[in-house]
Amino acid sequence: MKNKIIVVGGYGCVGKTICKELGEKFPGVVYAAGRNLERAEQLSRETDGKVKSLQLDIQEAVHPDALDQARLVIMCLDQTNSGFVRSCFQSGTHYIDVSANGRFLNQVEQWSTEAEKNRATAVLSVGLAPGLTNLLALQAQKLLDQAESIELSILLSLGGRHGKAAIEWTIDNLNTSFSITENNRQVTVNSFTDGKIVDFGAILGRKKAYRFPFSDQQTLVRTLEVPSVSTRLCFDSAVATAFMSGLRKIGAFRLLQVHRIRNAMIRSFEQLHFGGDQFAVKVDAWGRKGGKDAAVECLLQGKDQSNMTAKVAVCVADALYSQVFPHGVYHIEQLFELKSMQDWLQQEASIEIRIDGVQLGYV
Repeated sequence: MKNKIIVVGGYGCVGKTICKELGEKFPGVVYAAGRNLERAEQLSRETDGKVKSLQLDIQEAVHPDALDQARLVIMCLDQTNSGFVRSCFQSGTHYIDVSANGRFLNQVEQWSTEAEKNRATAVLSVGLAPGLTNLLALQAQKLLDQAESIELSILLSLGGRHGKAAIEWTIDNLNTSFSITENNRQVTVNSFTDGKIVDFGAILGRKKAYRFPFSDQQTLVRTLEVPSVSTRLCFDSAVATAFMSGLRKIGAFRLLQVHRIRNAMIRSFEQLHFGGDQFAVKVDAWGRKGGKDAAVECLLQGKDQSNMTAKVAVCVADALYSQVFPHGVYHIEQLFELKSMQDWLQQEASIEIRIDGVQLGYV
């Protein structure tokens, strides 16, 4: 019987919360998996056995038997090779990915036929960004008759918890070029350039945010069929954001190619805890409604971005484990809507939605 839920990276910052919450819902079938068996066993003890431990190295060939009883795999680690994901599909195991790496997610999409053939469902873009950003963009699009441009802006806190995988991904993308779509044309841009002032509401105020390669901007162009989509990033500390932008301008980020310097910066971010723990996601969309130009703003604010990423993953996992969804590979906005998460999301965050400056109720 396929009833196991395997959380790869299950003892990490995000994975631990996923394991604990799912362990309460489905005690005894949730497995915290990873290379470090000792850490997995420690989490199992913390949950009184509701979460079990499993040693698993996804960088090595996975024996087919390892997934025989797995109903669902939740991936909390960054990957460069989609071999493990394909193994999940071949075994008929559902799959959720908590990742912002657009290139890798594109690889996974290529195995959609394999997933369909084996009656497996994969949900990508699960978390805060991508994840809630996608659902807010979907909400904004639905409020317009025609969406022509969507801009996503993400404000992350420097005072909250930070998972190592998220820190590594951020550091590795401080000095990179990537493609976005503007007016249905591919344009190459650089991370931490082209700053823009974004209003994150009365509490967090106006901040300058810079381009960053979150995968939502590549995905939404296709799934929502919007001609222009872009994503920008800033931190709750304007000083820290400006410092990053300054380093980018003088070319200092090139030093991150030196392994020793990269690792030192990762350690610095892991130890960095100043400011609050609030985050915000803002979606600005422009288009047409009722034959006139219209603008929609969706603002979500909350605390502890790692916890929010885990909460979204738990919600999707609960649904995928308990319900029947179409087989194949999908992004979160293709199977879920913001209102489907309304019950728990209203307890964890505040959401404001405006169209042409007029505030709407929770949609």
